[in-house]
Amino acid sequence: MLKPLLAAAAAGAALAVAIAPAASSDAAASTPYVDHVRWVSYSGLPTLRIYPPVEGRSVAGEFGKTAAETAQAWREVLALAPDAETPGMRAQFICHWNFAELAQPGKTSWDLEPWRPAVDDNTMILTGCNPGGAEKA
Repeated sequence: MLKPLLAAAAAGAALAVAIAPAASSDAAASTPYVDHVRWVSYSGLPTLRIYPPVEGRSVAGEFGKTAAETAQAWREVLALAPDAETPGMRAQFICHWNFAELAQPGKTSWDLEPWRPAVDDNTMILTGCNPGGAEKA
């Protein structure tokens, strides 16, 4: 579970990463951070499952990711699931992008739920990227 590692990271890590406008770098545009996404339902509640490829996991697992890499990864999610464009979903993605591969390397998917509340960065970290309720199995 992400919670123990994220709680420890909360003391010194800032979750907020600016999502910059479209990157002009060919490298950023050609790096696949998201392989595919899939909407599923758990107990009648929607969940967007994000499946990062090896390259995406590699970058996500690094410290010092750039704002351009973060922006590119989020744009890839939105290209595959335009309805994910909400502040809460974006914040959940950034939390997973910054911490999931550190806390649970190789986790099958990063799950985002539109029903979760938009919260401040500290709360997002302390709740293991899952504010407003327990993570689904």
